[in-house]
Amino acid sequence: MGNEGTAKRSFIQWYKNKWHNDPLFSIFVALIVMVILQTLVLGFDYDSFDGWFESWTSNWINILRNNAGIGIVALGMTFVIMTGGIDLAVGATLVATGAFAMMLIDIGERGLLGLMGVTGVPAIALALVLVLLFGYLLGALIGITITKGMVPPFIATLGAMMIYRSVTQQTMQGYNPQVPTEFLQISGFQIGDLMIMPIIYWLIIAAILYYVSKRTIFGRQIIAVGSNERAARLSGINVDRVKLHVYALMGLLVSIAAIIQVSRVGAMDVSGAGRGMEMDAIAAAVVGGTSMMGGRGFILGTVYGMLIIGVLNNLLNLFGAPPLLSDAFKGFIVIVAILLQRKGKIT
Repeated sequence: MGNEGTAKRSFIQWYKNKWHNDPLFSIFVALIVMVILQTLVLGFDYDSFDGWFESWTSNWINILRNNAGIGIVALGMTFVIMTGGIDLAVGATLVATGAFAMMLIDIGERGLLGLMGVTGVPAIALALVLVLLFGYLLGALIGITITKGMVPPFIATLGAMMIYRSVTQQTMQGYNPQVPTEFLQISGFQIGDLMIMPIIYWLIIAAILYYVSKRTIFGRQIIAVGSNERAARLSGINVDRVKLHVYALMGLLVSIAAIIQVSRVGAMDVSGAGRGMEMDAIAAAVVGGTSMMGGRGFILGTVYGMLIIGVLNNLLNLFGAPPLLSDAFKGFIVIVAILLQRKGKIT
């Protein structure tokens, strides 16, 4: 009994230390609790284990697929917040790049690539490259405004949000592009019987950015800039260039999310699409342990945070909660996450 009591106390002490000092551990525990709660809510009233497992798996695939686009944006938002900045323009950038994609690949009379005689698969390939470049450019313009114009990120991205969406709405007024079937395969291509391509894109990008954050000079520079910008400058880091690249990367990731959305739905509502996306992305990053003060952030934590929010949305639907209150629940979680944030070193 003495050994068992000692082992129990040792485990409790280990658990407390991990909970207080390892943000990823506490976030993962919270995710496990959410998964268990969701499993219980789904219930076990099935004829067989296979039937239950199929329903459980289908529910999870829907959650992951529905949140893949926002998850990709949240990864970029993690880098932005790590530099001490913010990007409120991601929803408007999504609309602008999505509309640009539809204008390029439109198989109607006004399709830009069609007018130049480029059709079929070559048109789709060229459109993808141009949309990615366009998103990178829109993000870079924000970065230039912040670094060269010395405009605070909140103001710069707020202005960009209004400009990008307004110009897009004016451009697309009365225009209904026809998206070719081949383009829909970007998200609709099935592996077996599963439509999981958006999930795969999300996981690949998360893996790449995880490597960037942990194993590259650029990743270390992002942390240095967010931790102490003045010290970063004195150490020889080109702070403006780092910020410019981070916001340009944000624009690139948003353009990927736009491609996924257009290829999933076959259209994009330029007046409503992307609204609130910035808050979901910020929420996922903050819940995932990213400090709003800059200098600390975890790509893996953001993936966990996005999953927590995705499960929360799913639970609210299963419980029949009023849709208008979903943002209230997410806001509450963000506030709690910030209150519980503790500095710790991830080993």
